[in-house]
Amino acid sequence: QVQLVESGGGLVQAGGALRLSCAASGRTFGSYTVGWFRQAPGKEREFVAAIDWRGVGTNLADSAKGRFTISRDNAKNTVYLEMVSLKPEDTAVYSCAASTRSVYSINYQYWGQGTQVTVSS
Repeated sequence: QVQLVESGGGLVQAGGALRLSCAASGRTFGSYTVGWFRQAPGKEREFVAAIDWRGVGTNLADSAKGRFTISRDNAKNTVYLEMVSLKPEDTAVYSCAASTRSVYSINYQYWGQGTQVTVSS
C-alpha cells in the first residue's frame, strides 16, 4: 500500500516556475514507478511525466519536454516535478501516481489527491 500527497502548487505568472512534490508513505515506495498527470477543467486527465524506481529512466509528454523535469529522492520518499517557462495552458490539477509497471505504462495503482497549478497570462 502506498499513500501519496502532492504539494507545491499555486498561482504563478506565465513564464514562471514551480516545483511540485509527491510525498509517499510506505516502505516499498522505492520500488515503484511514479508518474505525474494533470487534468484541466472540462478536459480528460493527461500524462505529464514518469520516473522509474531507480530514478534513471524517465518518460515525458511532448508538452513537458524541454520545460519539465522529473526526479526522485527515495531516501525522502519524494518525487519532484520541476516546471519552468509555465504557460496558461499548463493550468490544471496535478496528481502523482505510483505503479509497479514501466514508465511507459498508463496503468497506475495508487493516486494522490492532486494540487492546483494556475498560470496567469
